[in-house]
Amino acid sequence: MKKTKALFITHAAIIAALYVVLTYLAAMMGLSNGAIQIRFSEALTILPFFTPAAVPGLFVGCIIANILSGAVIWDIVFGSIATLLGALFTYLLRKKSEWLAPLPPIAANTVIVPFVLTYAYGVPDGIAFLMLTVGIGEVISCGVLGMVLLKCLKKYRNHIFGA
Repeated sequence: MKKTKALFITHAAIIAALYVVLTYLAAMMGLSNGAIQIRFSEALTILPFFTPAAVPGLFVGCIIANILSGAVIWDIVFGSIATLLGALFTYLLRKKSEWLAPLPPIAANTVIVPFVLTYAYGVPDGIAFLMLTVGIGEVISCGVLGMVLLKCLKKYRNHIFGA
């Protein structure tokens, strides 16, 4: 029992750390903030397909990444909630189809992040336009990169995440 709990915490911590590092990598390239956000870390949002530890790992990773990047409190709170909702629903849909894995984070971020950009940062582009631009970034990050990651990890899932 203790081994299982320790493995869960370890997986969650590694996922959180990877999320932070990949967010920083995208930030160094100017891709992680703004109207069009292509966070490499968002590809990790497919990980709840493999392990429930990814749900808290992604949530904590997003909180840390947002804090360290200097995000305002509303972005830290609501951006992280978007990631949490996406991760949670990916986990809940995991038995339906692997192709559904990127849809919850795409939907959650496409709906929530434009309001954060508008009301927390004063981005003047309009909610509908920001939903389009954030949605495009999420499709690239979660849909394309996330599915590539899912396909690569699927073969090794038992070695990485356990049976």
